[in-house]
Amino acid sequence: MLTKDNAVLMVIDVQGKLAQLMHETEEMIQQQGVLIDGCKLLGTPILWLEQVPDKLGPTTPLLAEKLAPLQPIAKSSFSACGSETLMQTLNALRKREVILCGIETHICVYQTARDLRLHGYGVTVVEDAVSSRTANNKRIGLNMMQQLGVRTACVESVLFEIQTVAEGDAFKQLTRLVK
Repeated sequence: MLTKDNAVLMVIDVQGKLAQLMHETEEMIQQQGVLIDGCKLLGTPILWLEQVPDKLGPTTPLLAEKLAPLQPIAKSSFSACGSETLMQTLNALRKREVILCGIETHICVYQTARDLRLHGYGVTVVEDAVSSRTANNKRIGLNMMQQLGVRTACVESVLFEIQTVAEGDAFKQLTRLVK
């Protein structure tokens, strides 16, 4: 179960021209933006990753703007867990549930989910905030993660699970955000 006390969002490799090649890329980026805004609103920590940024380029401007003033963590391994900086930062947060969004579902997102599970983390992959170049590769990636015990969810279900109650200012703002 995702709560304000146990969850962290990981935004994986939504960069450069590669991001534009994803299946249903505009919808994916829009949903990632909603997820980022919602997590900021709820006080959920966010970890931002970029795969070899000197080669793939920076994060898509819309998301980079939303993620500011955070700084991206550069990585060269497909799995985010291959980054010592990321693992130190994640461990310091003392959160046990990791929410994943990003690209590509069947490569970097999958390998990150796999390694997080091996490290004992609960993992939720946000199905409408991940993609691959083809719908089939996305489906395969999601299936591989589910076989590892990774939960799948959508942006709205993640945000309202963390929120828990249908009252208060955060709830009102979330309701406006997801419309």
